[in-house]
Amino acid sequence: LQPSHDKLDRFRRSSHSRRASHAGSWYTHDSRRLDAQLCEWLSQASGTRRPSRAIITPHAGYDYSGPVAAYAFNQIVPDNIKRIFILGPSHYLHLMGRCSLATVAQYKTPFYDLATVYTELRRTGEFDQLSVDRDEEEHSIEMQLPYIAKVMESKRGSFTIVPVLVGLLNLEREAVYGRIFAPYLNDPDNVFVISSDFCHWGKFPFNKSLTGMQLIENLDANAFNAYLKQFGNTICGQHPIGILLQMINCLRQTLNNSKSVFNQSAVLFSRPNS
Repeated sequence: LQPSHDKLDRFRRSSHSRRASHAGSWYTHDSRRLDAQLCEWLSQASGTRRPSRAIITPHAGYDYSGPVAAYAFNQIVPDNIKRIFILGPSHYLHLMGRCSLATVAQYKTPFYDLATVYTELRRTGEFDQLSVDRDEEEHSIEMQLPYIAKVMESKRGSFTIVPVLVGLLNLEREAVYGRIFAPYLNDPDNVFVISSDFCHWGKFPFNKSLTGMQLIENLDANAFNAYLKQFGNTICGQHPIGILLQMINCLRQTLNNSKSVFNQSAVLFSRPNS
């Protein structure tokens, strides 16, 4: 019996590439239109402090999050970057206490394909394998890719990405992954993109979200964790953020002064106009 075209296509993609499954819905699939949008948003965010070793960016549809994300991505200076880690929360796949790595060799974008590299992380034994179907179902990582392709276009073909799907982690597990990723954060050839939206509290109690943002900017992992427990803010990227803060905490302990290695994380937020 000959295998079905669907099975052949699934095998081809699982061994080679992940399609841009949310193009045409969450953002335009038209590369020229997308380029014009990103250029406009990046130009409007031209006053941003740069460069940064890590940024936190939203992952809603570009009509909602695109202009805000530009403030973060404008802090990436591509000159010496060789590898970009993308940590995104899992919205659909239940990952208890674990993170997952894709099985594909590249991620497609409307601009060009982004090559992946995972070998070093797989050797730790701390990562599950992510099937291409579940990968394409998730949006938190994909929504970062067009911006990455755009800001890194001068280095096309000379950098790789490391997409990591982050599951439900307690503080101890965040610390485990923080220790794994800390040496990479300490390397100036790397940049971390942390994918997270923030809870819409409503107009009156917005100060609760601002408190969480301030704790993240203060690079205080324990205080941020306590804040989440106290207020129950449903920040969907709380665990990727927690891992980032644990990386910095690890560097602080091993290098005595983390800010000599890692300047304050680039966290960009926008307040509602109404």
